[in-house]
Amino acid sequence: MINSVAIHVQHAVVLPAEAYGAIPEGAASRGVSNIPATRLFVGRDGELDALDAAFAAASGVVLHTVHGLGGVGKSALAAHWAARRPERLRWWITADSAATVNAGLVALAMALQPGLAGLPAELQRERAVQWLAENNDWLLVLDNVENPHDVSALLNRVNSGRVLATSRRATGWHHLAATARLGAFAPAEALELFTRVLTHDGSRTCDGADAVCAEVGHLALAVEQAAAYCAETGSSPRDYLLMLQAWPTRMYAETAEGGDAGRTVARIWRITLDRLVDTPLAGDLLRTLAWYAPDRIPRDLLDDGADPPELARALGRLVAYSMVTDNHDGTLTVHRLVQALARTPDPGDPHRQPEPIHRARDRAAARLADAFPRDVNLPRHWPRSRALLPHLDALVRHGNPEHDTLATGYVLELAALYQQHQGALGSADTYLQRALAVRRRLHGEVHPNTLTTWHYVADVYRESGDLARAVPMFEGIVADRVRVLGNDHPDTLASRTSLAFAYQKAGDLARAVPMFEGIVADRVRVLGNDHPDTTRALNNLAFAFLGAGNPARAVPMFERSLADLIRVLGNDHPDTLKLRDNLAHAYQETRDLARAAGLHERNLADRVRVLGNDHPDTMTSLNNLALTYQESGDPARALPMFERNLANLIRVLGNDHPDTMTSLNNLASAYQ
Repeated sequence: MINSVAIHVQHAVVLPAEAYGAIPEGAASRGVSNIPATRLFVGRDGELDALDAAFAAASGVVLHTVHGLGGVGKSALAAHWAARRPERLRWWITADSAATVNAGLVALAMALQPGLAGLPAELQRERAVQWLAENNDWLLVLDNVENPHDVSALLNRVNSGRVLATSRRATGWHHLAATARLGAFAPAEALELFTRVLTHDGSRTCDGADAVCAEVGHLALAVEQAAAYCAETGSSPRDYLLMLQAWPTRMYAETAEGGDAGRTVARIWRITLDRLVDTPLAGDLLRTLAWYAPDRIPRDLLDDGADPPELARALGRLVAYSMVTDNHDGTLTVHRLVQALARTPDPGDPHRQPEPIHRARDRAAARLADAFPRDVNLPRHWPRSRALLPHLDALVRHGNPEHDTLATGYVLELAALYQQHQGALGSADTYLQRALAVRRRLHGEVHPNTLTTWHYVADVYRESGDLARAVPMFEGIVADRVRVLGNDHPDTLASRTSLAFAYQKAGDLARAVPMFEGIVADRVRVLGNDHPDTTRALNNLAFAFLGAGNPARAVPMFERSLADLIRVLGNDHPDTLKLRDNLAHAYQETRDLARAAGLHERNLADRVRVLGNDHPDTMTSLNNLALTYQESGDPARALPMFERNLANLIRVLGNDHPDTMTSLNNLASAYQ
């Protein structure tokens, strides 16, 4: 049945002209057009030039499709471009179904020859198609094509002329036409449209208009909708922005008096999602994507247990309807206003019910927690961590803290550890405070996991130099962990170690050194002499003695710790390399610069081989070796190393990282 219909349409019987009257030769030569006016059209110079270039072919039929998100301005672009064209026939057809395409062709036949009015619609449509097939000086705009199949029969009949189609469908055009995606306005274009609508009837304040345009993602329909609302109600752009943030459900559905209630951003996307109800996973995916940052969303954040074919099908349908853009590099983009609607409950919209939206939020948090690297100290994990941070920021910014799940708290902790390692202590503290609120609400004040988060918070304070908060906080954590976990639990010993470091940093060596000694004794008693944690504890004690100005006791401890770690972990273990660096530093303190330089040289070579040039520990070794050369009176070797190290730190960690600023200070001292 399908094949027979297609054959009938594509090989239609040509009826004699006298059966319905020939169209007069001069009817189209006088110019026939029903292209709608676009008085508010702004910008799009590049897109208009691209359309001119796409239709520059001298002969044959030229087909081109502009696709994009509903409300992005496809129809306005097509109308403005078509109005400037020289063709003697320029005809606009609403093409969202086969029936409306046929109706548009009937209207074309009537425009060419009103005398056809008495004939059956099928004959009128056929006469319009025949006229298009026999002439070439014409342009058809097929607006809002829902299914390329609805226009394929017409396109297969014509051999010349120009056809521009607009569609939300990004796919399905490969056998018919070239396609181009239309994106949102540039910020300046959006602001120009907003200003023209707002000031149409007189001067009005436009303060805050740029912020409104940015909030709605520079989407043409949303910009016009917001400006018209402000113009009618007397609201300022800043008032509108506040209302949009406080009552998003109402504002996304609002239109000015006389506006088309069916053309609000809320309505047009509901219609699109209605087309996808037979693929429920598509709606679930869109609601999940709504909680991430709009750009460069890794596709694997959607891998929530669905079968790969089912997942691919659902995502493909979202891409096909321009709700999601596939960047073809493993990432996706979603317009920020689509996201805002998808995560804003509306009891009247079946696609925006509260419960599915809340499930999507929790699913987004769980996927981020699964995806975030565990060992954030390894450089190979830094690109992934950096790529996920904007999506975590979006999740916590849009989510209510009272609804945060344990997965949210967990990924916040991982991100905080990464930020702390990168020197972004302010961001780390922000993440940890939110994670701590989750732990306290869901686990209570003294749950081991809550105490772990408290430990991370105190450690950030210690590292940032806020010892007035870090020391009492660690004292409380140690007391709670002793009470809950016991004195010998690894977590208790870790907090005792951090407290000892805080005492040391505060200059309170009278408390730091005995505490380090007690930790060494407990590690030996619980774990034995050969356990790496015992060796690390001995290293910490040696470092305390060194800081106390007692290198004579520190150096033998470092030497013993290094020998133990080499025996237990091997020469290339990162902890071995760190301890060797500490021993070299101790040699420097005792002015044994020859041994210090030799140890730093070996350590630098090993770290380059094991960790790579860009690891922070490698750059620490380069800095320490340069310092040793400088102290040895060899600035000719020290200066190039300081310069190289500073360039590497700026490239890898950025200008504001503490290590970068330390390196800059060292270079300045070397110059001096």
